[in-house]
Amino acid sequence: MSTTRSRAALAGGTANAARLFVAALAFTSAYVGLSAYGNARSAAAPVQTVTLSAREMPIARPLEVATSTSTPTSMSTSARAGAVAVTAAGADGCATSYVARSLLAEATPGQGVAYRWRLSRWSPATRTWRTFLAEHGGFAGSEREIEWRPRISGNPGWYRVEVLAEGAGAVRSERFQVSC
Repeated sequence: MSTTRSRAALAGGTANAARLFVAALAFTSAYVGLSAYGNARSAAAPVQTVTLSAREMPIARPLEVATSTSTPTSMSTSARAGAVAVTAAGADGCATSYVARSLLAEATPGQGVAYRWRLSRWSPATRTWRTFLAEHGGFAGSEREIEWRPRISGNPGWYRVEVLAEGAGAVRSERFQVSC
């Protein structure tokens, strides 16, 4: 009887040992496979040459620099309905103050006009115009020449000025470049 028990115990032990051996092999294989996968991910990618092309945005026209002898009559000649005129106002080599002018008229008589100025900066990263400065205004009357003097300091790039009147579409200036 003892030999039968010994054989049963031996057979059971051998079966357990075989199961443990197979489990150890499976674990070792999985570990080696994962570490090889990790090494494959960290391997350097093949070198590819990429050629980038810069898109140049030339200035449409140079800004006129306002002189100290400007008079209100010369201002009225630069303001036109449906347009925004921008001039640089600075005696330094680097103009930080700009003058934007436009002429607005009431859409509905007797209602007045509410409007908003917006200085937008070109973002090469998103390839969109983003608001840099804004100001609101309004007047009562049939027609008025409006003026805004935004200041830009230490932010070189491409800019444009917009005026948005209530009940009308946006009117934009030509883009201009600030270099300092």
